Amino acid sequence: MSALLAARELAVRIGAQGVCCGLDFELAAGEILVILGKNGAGKSTLLAALAGLRPPSGGQVLLQGRTYAAHGSRAAARLRGWLGQHRDDPFASTVLESALAGRHPHLGRWQWESAADVRIAREALVEVGLHGLETRDVQTLSGGERQRLAIATLLTQAAPLMLLDEPLTHLDLNHQIAVLEILARRARQGAGIIAVLHDPGLAWRYAQRVLLLYGNGHTELGPADTLLTPARLERLYGHPLARIEQDGRVAFIPI
Repeated sequence: MSALLAARELAVRIGAQGVCCGLDFELAAGEILVILGKNGAGKSTLLAALAGLRPPSGGQVLLQGRTYAAHGSRAAARLRGWLGQHRDDPFASTVLESALAGRHPHLGRWQWESAADVRIAREALVEVGLHGLETRDVQTLSGGERQRLAIATLLTQAAPLMLLDEPLTHLDLNHQIAVLEILARRARQGAGIIAVLHDPGLAWRYAQRVLLLYGNGHTELGPADTLLTPARLERLYGHPLARIEQDGRVAFIPI
């Protein structure tokens, strides 16, 4: 069976800056991969290339063994869910209507959402803690509520591969952990997940593998529990960190 996502000799650049060169990996069903790097290293750019939203400088990205072009945009959207950094709500809509947008790849051109689609959307809203807000105007939500709605919309899409760019933005600590637990649960149910995070301790806790971007084209990919060391993270972020362990959990703090 083909990997959910594969990068083959992938090269990504931002102008003259190399993000990665010759990157090779496969993401399996049930796996969480976290991308780490300092600001400007190209994490969002790489994730967009992996999502088929930006052409790479070289190499290939394969979604279940085929290029995005071979799938076509609608079929690709049924297989790959995308959560970008920025929320844009130019028109008034309710929370439920926004969540239902995740079902659009599964509908025909003139097809309306079914009762089953509404049920999926409502279940996603419950999962992110927005139950009872279905009729609220999206433009009245707080930043954290809007972020959770975006995650609910992604869950409603029900794609087997989910790519998330900084999914913890605007979320307090309680909701950060709640969202990561949701993603971990989806992975246990068979989804493959790639997420950009900023906290290496959360990456250690939730990811099977991490991809480190150093901002000069150099990358490292490997198991989270072996790759995330204070020495390597100091090279990655340009600041010393200490490793703290408590009850089997690991955190990294700046020193």
